[in-house]
Amino acid sequence: MRDFLDLAQRRWPEVSDRRQLLLRLAGVGAGQVAAELAGRSREERSERQRIALRRAGELIDADLLLSDGAWR
Repeated sequence: MRDFLDLAQRRWPEVSDRRQLLLRLAGVGAGQVAAELAGRSREERSERQRIALRRAGELIDADLLLSDGAWR
């Protein structure tokens, strides 16, 4: 913990209160975790979209949709 606070002190030299440094460090860490989770969520959503697009060809008759028969 001391090493983390020492790093935080180097990052924010204007802050002398170790508690404030810990809070800032936790805030940066929380932001990093949130960004990682958002990135993972985007990747998972993209994968689901790729799967859906692959399956769409099996489930939809594009020729029928493009013909008049689809609208009768």
